[in-house]
This record gives sequence, C-alpha cells and structure tokens, in this order.
Amino acid sequence: MTYVGAVRAALAERGDAVRAAQQQAYMKSELPYVGLTAPELRAMLKPLLVEHRFIDRASWEAAVLELWEDVTHREEWYAAVALLRHRAYAAWLDPDLLPLLGTLVRTGAWWDVVDEIASHLVGQVLLDHRRVVTPVMDGWSVDVDSLWIRRTAVLSQLRHREETDTDLLQRALVANLDDTAYGKEFFVRKALGWSLREHAKTDAAWVRAFVSTYADRLSGLSRREALKHL
Repeated sequence: MTYVGAVRAALAERGDAVRAAQQQAYMKSELPYVGLTAPELRAMLKPLLVEHRFIDRASWEAAVLELWEDVTHREEWYAAVALLRHRAYAAWLDPDLLPLLGTLVRTGAWWDVVDEIASHLVGQVLLDHRRVVTPVMDGWSVDVDSLWIRRTAVLSQLRHREETDTDLLQRALVANLDDTAYGKEFFVRKALGWSLREHAKTDAAWVRAFVSTYADRLSGLSRREALKHL
C-alpha cells in the first residue's frame, strides 16, 4: 500500500462525527473533517511516514499532489504537509519546490495550511537559499491574484530570528500596508502584525521604528499585534 492509500485507510478507521462537524464549522471549511484531534492525527501519521519512504523526489511530490488534489477530508491536506515536512526529505526543500508550495498555498487558501507551509517550508527554503529565493519572495509579496501568496511572503521569515533579512522583511511589509491592493484584508493585516511581533523578540528597536515610520499606513490590528509584548 502506498503512503496515500495508507493515510486514507487509516482515516477511514477513525474519527468522531461530532468533533468533525465542530472542526468544519470552526475552520469554515467546505471540506469535511474526519474528526481527529491534532495529537491523534500526528500519532496516526508517525508510523505511516516511517513505513512509506520515498526514494525519489518525483514520487514524493506526486504523493503530496494526490493527497491535495483528490482530497475528500481536510486531514488529507494535513497529511500532505506532514509528508513535505518529514526530516527524511529535508534535502528536497530547495528552490525547485517553490512552484509546488505556491500551488498548495493558492489552492489551500486558508490559514491552517498556508501558515504551516509559509513558516516551516517556504521559510526553510528561503533560509537555506537566500540568494535565489529572495527575489521570489519579493514577487510573492506583490502577487496580484492571491492574498495567501502575499501572506506567505510576509510570514516566510517568521522563524528566522537573528538570521532575518530585514530589508526583505521591510519590503514585504510595505508592499502590504493598509493602502495596498490586499492591505485591508484581515489575514494580511494579521500577518503583518504577527511577523512584526515575532521579529520584536529579536530586535524590538527595529519593530518600534517600523511601526513609527509607517504609523499612518499600518492598520490598528497590525500595530496592536506588533507592539503586543513591547
């Protein structure tokens, strides 16, 4: 049995209909849930990820796409992200993966999957391949079609701490301030605030200066989030 088949078989044996309905309502998801908690899903996936190893990149990416495009329950998307994030495939987190990650962001188009892809996957690719990936993030930050691609660019350095490229961060933030194409969208405003709040843990002075410089273009939500712990 393949990883995809094993995931679907395991999901078919589990679940909680009451919890599934609650999860779907909370996430405002068109896709139904099986009804597993996050710890239950992780426990289910852990042995499957060990048992079903991919020896070539093409099959790995194909499995991700099969789970993503033929999805019947939202947990299959989570299983696809878990497969991408598994340590066995760390060497394949490189710039060649960005088109696939961009597709997942555009089609997933909701915070539960986008934020994990942005901070853990796109973020790692950017950290390891700055010269090549920085121009891609500049392009994503001004994407004309998807606020989620823009959100991904803003959140791509969320875990970079002292290695944050503040020039790139500033460009991504400024490209999505309140008077920009998607700047009034809640999930863009929230992303700006979250990104600034996280960077404040490393460089509070930089964040204060940014908030002061762009005070008239920064939403109240973004400002509150940015300064939350300062």
